[in-house]
Amino acid sequence: MAASTWATKPTKNSYDVVIIGGAIMGSSTAWFLSDNPDFTGSVLVVEKDPSYEFSSTAHTNSCMRQQFSNQLNVEISQFAADFVKNLRSYMGGDDRVPALDIQSYGYLYLADNDAFAQTLRENQKIQRAAGAETELLTAEEIAARYPFYNVEDIKLGSINTKDEGYWDGGVVFDWFRRSARERGVEYVQGEVVAMAREAGKITSVTLASGDVISCGQVVNASGPRAARTAEMAGIALPVEPRKRFTWIFSAEQPLPMELPLTIDPSGVHFRQDGPETYLAGCAADPDPAVAYDDFHMDHNRWQDHVWPIIATRIPQFEAIKVVTEWAGHYAFNTLDQNAILGPHPEISNFLFQNGFSGHGLQQSPAMGRAMAEWLTYGEYRALDMSPFAFERVLTNTPIVEKAVI
Repeated sequence: MAASTWATKPTKNSYDVVIIGGAIMGSSTAWFLSDNPDFTGSVLVVEKDPSYEFSSTAHTNSCMRQQFSNQLNVEISQFAADFVKNLRSYMGGDDRVPALDIQSYGYLYLADNDAFAQTLRENQKIQRAAGAETELLTAEEIAARYPFYNVEDIKLGSINTKDEGYWDGGVVFDWFRRSARERGVEYVQGEVVAMAREAGKITSVTLASGDVISCGQVVNASGPRAARTAEMAGIALPVEPRKRFTWIFSAEQPLPMELPLTIDPSGVHFRQDGPETYLAGCAADPDPAVAYDDFHMDHNRWQDHVWPIIATRIPQFEAIKVVTEWAGHYAFNTLDQNAILGPHPEISNFLFQNGFSGHGLQQSPAMGRAMAEWLTYGEYRALDMSPFAFERVLTNTPIVEKAVI
């Protein structure tokens, strides 16, 4: 449904679940609730901008990987891969749902020092134990398999070409919303501006329109704006918008084979995008929190930093041309760059679905399923997501995840 046709006023003044944020996280939760026969409640999704023009979902590079150092993160991506490849089946066999696959050119981590090479070895053990097919490659093996790389400085590489690469996140997002709405989930264009709290619970949310909506449970799925939403409930949340840049470029001499998503030791990453186009991305430097509406592009970042690194790593990319570029926001968890999920320990009906720090799209199926389980049963069932609980924020106990891009 086009943004211009969205309702701006809820049809009721009370809902069992109010989801604040209708991008891929909020919509995944809405869909999994609608798909669970044990959930019979009403759901309202409140989205500030139905065009999603500035959402993290719209600016994603739409990739998936299993190469994490934390087993739970590996398993989350494995479910995502299964969900994407079997989307029609998950959607009840609906013939309108397209058949999807993952363009599995893989992620290639490159280590240029012994310490990071050892980290790749340790990570591989965790990944393989979880069923991932991660391989370790010497510089010579990388050069034999991908002869276009300059690997003079490389000590070790790590790659997995099963269920790692590009997938069509836009289609999955569209079907989360479309199917959820057809099953009775209500979406409205609006902004939550206040919450009422009594006896350790959120009793209602107030929209900018003035509508006051009573609620049984509230899900904070506000992406980079998550801290602002939490503040309405009197909660300090360590999530802030951090700017990330993306460039699409063409090469005068395209590579003779698909380019894996290459994580250079510099932190710059680049991959295949189209048949003869490529994508590159990196963080800002310095990398502070930015305003929610700051999507200004740093053009010098390409010329002075990204392009020289790409051309050094792949000499064939000395002659390349930027086709398009954009800046998006990570919902950056400053504690540990991992998800914050589940209920607040004191405000039991306020639930977090925040801080994915660039992993949100690939984690959305598992996180939506987990949130729907908690909302329905008061517990996680498919995967135990309790390590992502908010309590670790209160105790300043980060989750260690060594493979953050």
